Parts: sequence; structure tokens; C-alpha cells
Amino acid sequence: MASHGIKDRVAVVAMGCTPFREHWDRSVDDLLVDAVSECLAGTTAELGDVDAFWVGTQGSGMAGVTLSKPLHVAAPVTRVENFCATGSDSFRNAAYAVAAGAYDVVMAVGVEKLKDSPYSGLTATWPPADGTRVDWTAPAAFSLLAPAYAERYGLDESTLRDVLTHIAWKNHQNGALNPRAQFRRAVAKEVISNAQPIAGPLGMYDCSGVADGAAAALIVRAEDVGRYTDNPMYVKALALTSGTGDGLRADDYLFTSFPEVVDSAADAYRQAGIENPRRDLSFAEVHDCFTPTELVLMEDLGFSERGAAWRDVLDGVFDLDGEMPVNPDGGLKSFGHPVGASGLRMLFECWQQFRGDAGERQLDKPRLALTQNLGGQPGDCVSFVSIVGDRLG
Repeated sequence: MASHGIKDRVAVVAMGCTPFREHWDRSVDDLLVDAVSECLAGTTAELGDVDAFWVGTQGSGMAGVTLSKPLHVAAPVTRVENFCATGSDSFRNAAYAVAAGAYDVVMAVGVEKLKDSPYSGLTATWPPADGTRVDWTAPAAFSLLAPAYAERYGLDESTLRDVLTHIAWKNHQNGALNPRAQFRRAVAKEVISNAQPIAGPLGMYDCSGVADGAAAALIVRAEDVGRYTDNPMYVKALALTSGTGDGLRADDYLFTSFPEVVDSAADAYRQAGIENPRRDLSFAEVHDCFTPTELVLMEDLGFSERGAAWRDVLDGVFDLDGEMPVNPDGGLKSFGHPVGASGLRMLFECWQQFRGDAGERQLDKPRLALTQNLGGQPGDCVSFVSIVGDRLG
């Protein structure tokens, strides 16, 4: 299978993103209106100029009316759901619609209000199955990555703890600089290391937050950007891989790599012409649902050699002032994780960084960025990778 890509054929001309947090005073409708309103406020476009919408949500709405009702628009609206990659997939489908020539102006939106649920965590209604599904929590599933990585690459328990602690510490440091983040306080490494245990080697600070939020992106053809903004964000690559689920049935599954991430990254790099991601990319936003996830992703995305990511983490390579900043906005860990909005939130950070609007966490003249969004669990997941840039070529 091969994808031809749509490099530089479409561009983002406006974005909006609510703060991610416990929005007890805001409904799903309110969050959608807030994100869309901010998006449109940054451009000459009006709501009536949008030809079609894609709205991503896991459990905060059904069908396109999730968006058309609060916006009071009668338009094509497609509801998208793809686990935690939902927001990314709404963006992917919207971008392809413009590239195909079906529409001139479209909007991708993502929303989730997890705090409306009495259940503390991600919510989903699973269809009947054949009884082979693994019945475990997300922390339990992703906790298996840590000891597997340590055993394969010879890390002792203390070193592994230092690596996971540094990842959490870094993302909280970054989130403390972000006014939209759910957790805006830097956390000392001693506090992270000694936090309440959650699952296996994972403590409380190894797990991302549960939040409410929404984000939106306005997308047009590259040749039309001048009508809407002087500072567009060009789409270089969009890649999605849905796995077979064989990992959880295989005795030799290693839990030290996500094959779906490796495949989607390779596809994205081919589309964008990326040969050395650590050298060619300015920064990355990745799916750090748990600290060992980010560790494994550094190798799956080619930012580190196999077995070397732990050392790169400790050396500060992925810190805000490091060689390859990862999650400058705080990531899922600090920004929060309202499922349907997370993928678009990653793109929103790229949007802010390219425009010089990232405040205290602003990087020096970033040109190319990667976002990576994971949905599901080790051995049975989907992976999305995008590459975006601030100019053509």
C-alpha cells in the first residue's frame, strides 16, 4: 500500500483552542463555539464561508448535529471517531477534502468533555466482541512498556525511574509556561519520583490528565491563503496506520515499539521528504499519554537510535532548550487530554510556534514540525503522524 500525499496543496489559515481543564461552567456546545469563534476571529473568513465541517469526538456527541446545532449552521458536517487520534483524523479528512477539490474552505474541529462523566478516565461504549479483548485499564496497558524497555536495554530500576521522571518533569516545566494548559505548575523531580503509585512502575505524575476542551482549524487550498492570512501553516504530510491488533495475541510482542507508529512515521517522512527527522524537524508534539509512551515514541519516530532514547532523555535532548524539543506546550501530560481535541491541540502548538505566538516557550525560528497521535493500546492501536511547516517547499 502507498499514499501519494498532498504536500503543500493545502494550508491552515486560522486556528482556535480553548484552555484544557475542568470546565464545570461550560457545556460541549460552549466549548465548540469558543474554539470555532477564536478560529474565525483570526482570519477574514466568516462562518458562512465554510463549505463543510468535520467534528471529532469520542463520546461527547453523535452525528454531525454535534457541531451544526451549537453553530446554527445547515452544512455538511461529518462526525469522526478514531480512539485518541480522533481530532487528528478529523483534520486529515478535512484536508483531503480540500486537496481533492470537493470544497474550497473547510473546518476541522475536535471536542471532548470528559468531566461530564461520573467515570474518572476515558469513556467509551464497546460493542459486543468475541471475548478475547484484554480487560485492563489504560495505565495498566501502557505500564508494560517501562519494564519491557528496561529489560531489553539493560536499565536498572533506578535509572528507569530517572528517565520517566525527567519526561514528566520536562512536560510540566513546559506546561507551566502555557496559559491554556490544564496543569500550570512546575513539579520537582523528587515529587514525581515519590508520587502515589498507579500501575506497575507508573506513579500519578506518569499519567496524563483528564480534561475538557475543544480546538479548531480552518483549511483552504495553498493558492488561496492570501485571501485569509499572511501567516499560513502548510500541510507537508498526513499519515494514518490502523493496526491489526495482533500484538496482544502474539507471544513475541516486545512492548518496546508501536509498529503502527513506525509505519505511519515512515509514510509521513516519505511524503514530506524528511531524511533525518532529528535534524530536519524543528520540534515535535507527541502522544505522551504516559511517560513510557513518550520514551518509546522517541525511537519509533527516529529521534533516537534503538536503545538510546533513555540516554537522550537524561541528556536533555528533548527539553525545551534541547536539540530536538518535544512537547513544548506541555503535551498530554500537562496540557491535558480531551480525546477528540488532542490531535488538533498539537497542531495548534505548531500554529503558535510558527507565528511567534508561543510566549515564554517560543522556539527560535521553527520551520518544520511533527505531530504524532496514538489511539488504542500497545499491540492494538492506530497512529497518526502529520508534518507541517511555515512555508512552501
